[in-house]
Amino acid sequence: MIRFIHTADIHFGMENYGRIDPTTGIHSRLLDFNNSLNSCIDYAIDHDVDFFLFSGDAYKTATPSPTQQRLLIQSFLRLYDAHIPVIIIVGNHDHPVSYGKAHSLDIFKQFPVDGFHVFAQPNVITLNTKHGKKINIVGVPWPSRGTMALSTDHISDSHLDISHYLSQRVTQIISYFAQNLDPDIPAVLAGHLTVASGIFSGSEKRAIYGNDPFFLVSQLAIKPFDYIALGHLHRYQNLNPKGYPAVVYSGSIDRVDFGERKEKKGFCDVIIDAKGQTRHEFIELNTRPFIQIDVYLVIDQPQTEQILSEVSKFNLKESIVKIVYHLPVGSKDVVDIRVVQRACSSAHFIVAIIPVHALVARERRLELKVSMDLPTLLSRYFDTKKELAAKKDILINKALELEQEANDAEILSDE
Repeated sequence: MIRFIHTADIHFGMENYGRIDPTTGIHSRLLDFNNSLNSCIDYAIDHDVDFFLFSGDAYKTATPSPTQQRLLIQSFLRLYDAHIPVIIIVGNHDHPVSYGKAHSLDIFKQFPVDGFHVFAQPNVITLNTKHGKKINIVGVPWPSRGTMALSTDHISDSHLDISHYLSQRVTQIISYFAQNLDPDIPAVLAGHLTVASGIFSGSEKRAIYGNDPFFLVSQLAIKPFDYIALGHLHRYQNLNPKGYPAVVYSGSIDRVDFGERKEKKGFCDVIIDAKGQTRHEFIELNTRPFIQIDVYLVIDQPQTEQILSEVSKFNLKESIVKIVYHLPVGSKDVVDIRVVQRACSSAHFIVAIIPVHALVARERRLELKVSMDLPTLLSRYFDTKKELAAKKDILINKALELEQEANDAEILSDE
């Protein structure tokens, strides 16, 4: 049996929605992400896994702060001390913008010790596990334009053409490695890639077709791979649930923004019982809750009290909170924000208390002409009054009767 941990998208540096911790001097959200990572590592050490596979995006940017670097190195050195090899895939957030600069994970490759395997370029290694088994690992980092050696033939290509070219080249590389692997040895494909059928969430929704090189499940789930370990998309998902091997995004280890507030965060415990027999389990982490409270105010009740009533339904202790209250049409905003803030005093951080004003529907401007007769004018008018639609014909007939009575009265007065 070969057992390993699959995780990704650590994103040290996501320091929104928090404050400086007075004890450590470190931003509270950085501490949250650090706690989540070390929970993964605790699990790996407790279960004496064969290796720890990280599928990219260690930091928010390719230029992490010394504090962020220190926390990541301290965490990964715990695995080294436990004799657990660390497999590191370079993600898009780890890549420098400029060609030739070191990526943010290059330091692990420079350590004068064994146990850290960094994939900054597509490659394959055969790992001899401490339990006496061999496993082949094909690593594919984020296919950036700096990673792939584009020839001068592509200088004039469009953004979409280059993305398509990268997809083709990476697919060819994966296929080449797969064909040259020993089919009797368990194999894992680890990559920081975008699969077309994957579900985006939160900030990752900003990726659009043509911006990322896209891949199909069928291009990755090929023999002799026993598990496809992916990073980049922040939601845990198996994109090949009825087939073999599983194509799995472990997801981010903590919530990056409110777009991920409903998602479970964690990592994958993967077990290869034998060649062709792999199972995995998603292990949920205890992460800080993100709570969004939507309040739809009604006219005949005090606005602040309505919000307080809704807030009281939630346990806000140490959570990150956003309140959105929707005002009725034509209502003035008289919410006492300070009172609402005091009601949320147990929360870790209040992101915002946001009013949403309902848009007043503008009536359609009538297209009337002098040449139109009275029935036509009345019909056009009542067409703009939805509340009178059922009585339109009655009202028109009544108006015409009044017109006739007025004409008759005028004739009699002239006589």
